[in-house]
Amino acid sequence: MNSHWIEVGAADAVSETAPLSIEVDGVAVVVVRCGAELYAVEDRCTHDGETLGEAQVQDCQIICPRHGAHFCLRTGEALTPPAYEPLRTYPVREQDGRILLQTPDA
Repeated sequence: MNSHWIEVGAADAVSETAPLSIEVDGVAVVVVRCGAELYAVEDRCTHDGETLGEAQVQDCQIICPRHGAHFCLRTGEALTPPAYEPLRTYPVREQDGRILLQTPDA
């Protein structure tokens, strides 16, 4: 299957304190900045399905606002209970001031 990249927003709309929640082909995704890097993970805590759009980001981890589960933005790995299953991650990049996400079904 051929993958393709789609534009999902302005790069300056995402910061370490302001994740960007989007939906791509029916899949909820949150784009987060950690330092100079962008990361995209599924917008759903694997513990209880809580949205991560209002989550805090700390040390390249996204923290579920409901029960405090930490996930690694780089790998999606669940780092603390109550979550044990990883988040799905998606390729994302910044180009010409825009955020490009590789389509989830690619």
